[in-house]
Amino acid sequence: MTTSSFDMDARIAEWRAFLAKHAAFDSDDHDELESHLRDHIDALTQSGLQQDEAFLIATKRLGRLHDVSREYAEVHSQRLWRHLVFSDASGSSGTGWLGYRELLMVMLLALAAALMVKLPELGGWSLTDDSDGWFYARNLTLFAFPFIGIYWVWKRELGGYGVTLVLGTVLVVSLLLNLYPLVPESDTGVLAVLHLPLVLWFIVGVLYTGDYWRSLSRRMDFIRFSGEFAIYYVLIALGGAALTGLTLGLYAFIGYDVEWLAQAWMIPCGAAGAVVVAAFLVEAKQSAIENIAPVLARIFTPLVAFILMVYLLTMLFGAQTFAVQREALILLDLMLVLVLGLVLYSVSSRDTVMPVGVFDYLQLALIIVALIVDLVALVAISDRILSMGLSPNRVAALGENLILFVSLSGYAWFYYQFVTHKRGFYALERWQTGYVPVYALWAAVVVLIFPPLFNFS
Repeated sequence: MTTSSFDMDARIAEWRAFLAKHAAFDSDDHDELESHLRDHIDALTQSGLQQDEAFLIATKRLGRLHDVSREYAEVHSQRLWRHLVFSDASGSSGTGWLGYRELLMVMLLALAAALMVKLPELGGWSLTDDSDGWFYARNLTLFAFPFIGIYWVWKRELGGYGVTLVLGTVLVVSLLLNLYPLVPESDTGVLAVLHLPLVLWFIVGVLYTGDYWRSLSRRMDFIRFSGEFAIYYVLIALGGAALTGLTLGLYAFIGYDVEWLAQAWMIPCGAAGAVVVAAFLVEAKQSAIENIAPVLARIFTPLVAFILMVYLLTMLFGAQTFAVQREALILLDLMLVLVLGLVLYSVSSRDTVMPVGVFDYLQLALIIVALIVDLVALVAISDRILSMGLSPNRVAALGENLILFVSLSGYAWFYYQFVTHKRGFYALERWQTGYVPVYALWAAVVVLIFPPLFNFS
């Protein structure tokens, strides 16, 4: 890029647009920060740098915007919470932090997701009928997915491409899951239901990143978003549970049993609508409290590492290293998935310019212990296949543990190179984001290919 082709005003306008997404800033703050930025640029250009070089260095010197945003949020907390409820008067275009347009869109989509849960009742299925439980198990994820997908299509302005991706995914997946002769007792049916959310969440990731799925930074943003989304959804669920309990209690005091209301409306409809609301809250408030998930990761990383280490030692000294039963293998895999989640979010939330610290060594230790445990699980699964033969569950467990083993091996290698100063943190980020599609691809295989492969058993 040369100075003659570099439009400084256009670049600064883009920078301001990005800054405007942060809740703790107002127009005066934008002007003040732009003034600082231009002062840096002027000083750098006077020292002999080209305009494009000066712009890049100046923005770097101002610091990462989310760090600046956190500082502003602490100083201007009253302004921040006011923005949580009231949009800017100029936000009618939907560009404000919480513009009325976006808030209205979110409420409409959340309401549509809630009503979608009740729509099958027009065809004779009922949430409260145990005989219809299998229908809802296969389709429940599909009820909320279209609306969180449409939210990102609208937010990222993806147009026909985004709408086609959402509707096409819903159509293909819903047809296959409902046309396949799957029964509740079938292993392939249960596996398909369990893996479907991962497939759909990958599509959400494509929509979230907009036209930049190939960008490492945008995929890292989605990983961070996923961690925050999980936390927000759990918090909303806890609030919903408290509200439901209070409602039941209050009506019980006056002699009314409204348990049917909770079972048929409040819980299922609230769970579906909360998917859209949680996504909106994460997007809207990410600048102010994006450090929640990293803090939780730092708390649970040493705890999980300790638990896995004790478990591994118990197995070794108890001479039961490879005699792992089916139920124990399931719990072990869940623990390994938790480890992967901690590593995923810790890597995505780490400041790449920070030097190696104690937490990095803890992270590496957790990955190594998890690798050993996964190796034990792989041996145990292989032994079960050799002695008992192939089955959908065993093949799925083998495939998932192999994928976890490769993933954790990559993490261990690149983390080791990072803490020994042989490579930068970027290599670790590139491994993480490059491997994400592998998880989704395996989940798609389990959902779409396993049922006919194993004769829907």
